[in-house]
Amino acid sequence: MPARLLYGHREGVSRCEALFPQPVLLQTARRSNFFSKHSSPFVALMRLERNGEHMNASERLIVAADFSPKKCGGPMGAYGKVMELAHALRGTGVSLKVNSVLRARGIELIDELHELGLGVMADFKLNDISNTMETDGEFLTYCKPELLTVMASAGANGIRKLRAALSPKTELLGVTVFTSFNDAESERIYHAPCWDTFLQLAFTAEEGGVNGLVMSGDELKKLQARKIFGGLTWNIPAIRPAWYKDPKDDQLRVVTPAEAITDGATRIIVGRPIVGAKQNDLGQPQSPREAVEWTLREIEQTLAT
Repeated sequence: MPARLLYGHREGVSRCEALFPQPVLLQTARRSNFFSKHSSPFVALMRLERNGEHMNASERLIVAADFSPKKCGGPMGAYGKVMELAHALRGTGVSLKVNSVLRARGIELIDELHELGLGVMADFKLNDISNTMETDGEFLTYCKPELLTVMASAGANGIRKLRAALSPKTELLGVTVFTSFNDAESERIYHAPCWDTFLQLAFTAEEGGVNGLVMSGDELKKLQARKIFGGLTWNIPAIRPAWYKDPKDDQLRVVTPAEAITDGATRIIVGRPIVGAKQNDLGQPQSPREAVEWTLREIEQTLAT
């Protein structure tokens, strides 16, 4: 039976875990291909090995190239900002996350970024009927982004068709609960707090065959403690370095690069702290490239400890 997240709770235990203790959660996982890569459910749940453990610092950093056309003089201005950022980051080995500008410019933008030696995270957050998502996957085989996002709420069947249509070189990431959501917002939409909603969406995404999950640092900490979904990559947005301050920040559940890597993140996704870096007298990075260098140094230092 499907995991219901609407009732039952005791202090220190999520609703999903209160309703469905470990044996039942294992049964839920068995219905997906969660254990297909492991010798037993016990080994799967206890596995500490993480995908991406041999990646270097630059492979772990994704820079979110999010620009508003309203602030850039229109769509072409936003596209120009993305390309300016891409040229500035050439040779660093990082990847760029593109979203709205990718929709406006078209998937040819992926090829343009590849020509500059940058990896691409196509942050489409696909969410449609299964046949349409299959078609989306077919289109994307012509440009082969390294990473592609799909909403876990799209359902296992649609995700499965998308995964089958994509190039095997593209890693498919299931987006779970937005980092701008708190428990109240998650309750309003999903009738469950963030962690319970995450569990249900993550199992759905894994059943559909995703290669990784996109989640907040809050979920990351709980995953590490419970040692589940160890066969997937863990990709963490809403990263805020300790030196970054923005009173208008709309992200509610944020972590530093060091915290995310320490908690087991495969990759971190950093936007405004890098993209918005400019000359200042506050002891902060003076440019996006310097902000990338600072972040890579923090990742390297964390991996070395």
